[in-house]
Amino acid sequence: MDKATWVLLLCFYSFLIGNLRAQEIEQSERAERISGAAGDVLEDNPVGRLKVYVYDIPSKYNSKRVKKDPRCLTHMFAAEVFMHRFLLKSPVRTKNPEEADWFFVPVYTTCDLTPNGLPLPFKSPRMMRSAIQLVASKWPYWNRTEGADHFFVTPHDFGACFHYQEEKAIERGILPLLQRATLVQTFGQRNHVCLKEGSITIPPYAPPQKIWAHIIPPETPRSIFVYFRGLFYDVGNDPEGGYYARGARASVWENFKDNPLFDISTEHPATYYEDMQRAVFCLCPLGWAPWSPRLVEAVVFGCIPVIIADDIVLPFADAIPWEEIGVFVAEEDVPNLDTILTSIPTEVILRKQRLLANPTMKQAMLFPQPANPGDAFHQILNGLARKLPHDRSVYLKAGQKVLNWTAGPVGDLKPW
Repeated sequence: MDKATWVLLLCFYSFLIGNLRAQEIEQSERAERISGAAGDVLEDNPVGRLKVYVYDIPSKYNSKRVKKDPRCLTHMFAAEVFMHRFLLKSPVRTKNPEEADWFFVPVYTTCDLTPNGLPLPFKSPRMMRSAIQLVASKWPYWNRTEGADHFFVTPHDFGACFHYQEEKAIERGILPLLQRATLVQTFGQRNHVCLKEGSITIPPYAPPQKIWAHIIPPETPRSIFVYFRGLFYDVGNDPEGGYYARGARASVWENFKDNPLFDISTEHPATYYEDMQRAVFCLCPLGWAPWSPRLVEAVVFGCIPVIIADDIVLPFADAIPWEEIGVFVAEEDVPNLDTILTSIPTEVILRKQRLLANPTMKQAMLFPQPANPGDAFHQILNGLARKLPHDRSVYLKAGQKVLNWTAGPVGDLKPW
């Protein structure tokens, strides 16, 4: 692109930002409530609508793993830890299993980390099988439904497929013993073997205290048009390129690395959170999996998420109007990203920003300690409550078996 074109783009950009800022001031940056059923669902209170029994299983499945490696409390898979802690103190918890609507098995399958802090999923299937075998042998409730009234938090890259590479995850499929259970997972993609019907898709964990410590004054101008920090290529795992992020991130870099409207880099500055609050659009492309913490960060910081992940199933999609707050760009359309974003009318951008300014939107994406009304914990409970009552068909006849306890790769059947 020639120099004159860049100058015109910069002039347009300056005009756009100035126009947005003037209208923000005029409208006092008021938040806008989500209209209709979605807004009502987002503000639902699950207390009184369900009772959850939390299995008391040996600490080797959960808390002992955190003591061994406290990094499990801060990585993006930590929802499994904090959901357990939340339920132990929640008013929906019952200590009488006979009155429970749901049963929770607290297994921390991602709390086995490499020196770089990445989860090793290879032992997870054996660990999960071991926990289910224990629950099935010690209590009668699993066998009544073979897990149809039980739920698990499985925040791996590809959920209960327990692998970080998609091809291997698809080959493995969901652990057979979890086929009837409800899975609470970060992974969500339509028509994918690792997302079964009835799963609850949740946001990845982002440390709330860390996020709130970086909040800047709301009147700070959004002087960055498009912002992204992260990998464009994963040379270590995808040396030829094209497989990682299905080539979408590489396309962002190749097409826009020299575009002045795009503030993109692999470097992760100390001002990362502050920069997101100064940006109009934040890119949220897929990586190895469709989801990433950028989605949470963008919503919390009021930066319009630009979602580049075909067929993604987003967190709490029945409560959060993603089409209204975000921008969806097909992976094949990444080369046209600049045209797509600069073509969005100012009034549309402003409305998205007003919706993002709504505190209920931000609360729904976070797992704070202590919990707050409307947060991600409560959205999960709302999702479970909406599944009640259980259909009578989930209860098995005496001696009836549906699950195949010997199915799956041979390595998964070894004792844990």
